[in-house]
Amino acid sequence: MKASTRTTLIATALVLGIAAGPTVAHAAAAAPARAAAGASAAASDAGGGAGPVVSTPPNAAALQRAIEGLGPEHKDATAALVRVGGTSGSWRGSSGVADIRSGRPALEQGRFRAGSVTKTFTSAVVLQLAAEGRIDLDRPVQQYLPGLFPDSFEPIAVRQLLNYTSGIQAPDGPGDDFEAEWEHRFDVTDPRAQIAGALAKGPEFRPGAAQHYLNIDYTVLGVLVEKVTGTAYEEAVAQRILRPLGLRQTSFPGLTQTRIQGPYNHGYQAVPRPDGSRELRDVSEWNSSGRWAAGDIISTTADLERFTVALFSGRVVPKAQLEEMFTVPQVKDFATGEDAALTAGMSRIVLPDGTVAWGKTGGRHGYTTAIGATRDLSRTLVYSVNATDAKGKDMNKVAYGIVAAAFAK
Repeated sequence: MKASTRTTLIATALVLGIAAGPTVAHAAAAAPARAAAGASAAASDAGGGAGPVVSTPPNAAALQRAIEGLGPEHKDATAALVRVGGTSGSWRGSSGVADIRSGRPALEQGRFRAGSVTKTFTSAVVLQLAAEGRIDLDRPVQQYLPGLFPDSFEPIAVRQLLNYTSGIQAPDGPGDDFEAEWEHRFDVTDPRAQIAGALAKGPEFRPGAAQHYLNIDYTVLGVLVEKVTGTAYEEAVAQRILRPLGLRQTSFPGLTQTRIQGPYNHGYQAVPRPDGSRELRDVSEWNSSGRWAAGDIISTTADLERFTVALFSGRVVPKAQLEEMFTVPQVKDFATGEDAALTAGMSRIVLPDGTVAWGKTGGRHGYTTAIGATRDLSRTLVYSVNATDAKGKDMNKVAYGIVAAAFAK
């Protein structure tokens, strides 16, 4: 298979989960990551195989090229942060600017909106509760949240919310185009009102009949977490994941916070002007309550790498329940008619050479993020790209290049 064909397939697979200032790029190609090495045996027991799936060190030159030249004049991104790790070696890089006004170099430890990577955290909490016997994944969510669903809905198992086969439709919003969302960027959205609006539409299909990737499933799961734990969703994640793992730079903005707390790289949306030029509009300040348990987490690449290694190692979710994150339902995708690829909080990616990776992408205006790894943790990848069209229909070209370089052999 030609290298160009392989590159296209790798990037496509992950997408299914997914005046110029100074530009700085740096890397640390080193020995295998200690945390991943310690986790390799446990991951192998869970299906990673006898040896590492990826045995070659990260391609430092390719990764460096993937993030070169970022800044306000770049077509697709103003900055990028990348961490590649695993038992086969590690690499770190950053490029671009922290903000286009000052032209300061991008902050390697800068925080960012990680979007739908939030779903992996939400799924992990639900699976922890299942391990504790407080949630039965086969039990209808209606029994946990009585009175929430109208009678027009058949019983929906908690597992069907986790893997997007519930049949619940998306609620109405301000609109799909950027300007409509911009006008409502400070709106506060009540998750329960959002659920009510979605349920009022009736089911899209029978539970378990198809897979449709929508945020609403995880909004319902957020309410379920609150009901079962008796605490706020954000506090439940903090108690169960953030504090035990020492993820000190990871937080939730809550329903009213619009700023990213702490140091961060500004996010920008490219907006066309009548004369054919473009404006880079700062979209860093935004209310994310409409995404809540489905997409409002703020983090760093270091924290997300630590979370990914711990998750795959079985240190976040017990092994029996962790299998839900590596199990794809045997149904078709509702929108494309193709085989489903999504699991409970992640997606399955089969590379052309047979390598299987798992991960989750996330996008908020100004930020596109991904976490991913092979099951045996021989290769991990976390990136945050300050994409100038993060919610566009096509994968960001910088992110595309990072993914291809990270899994290249």
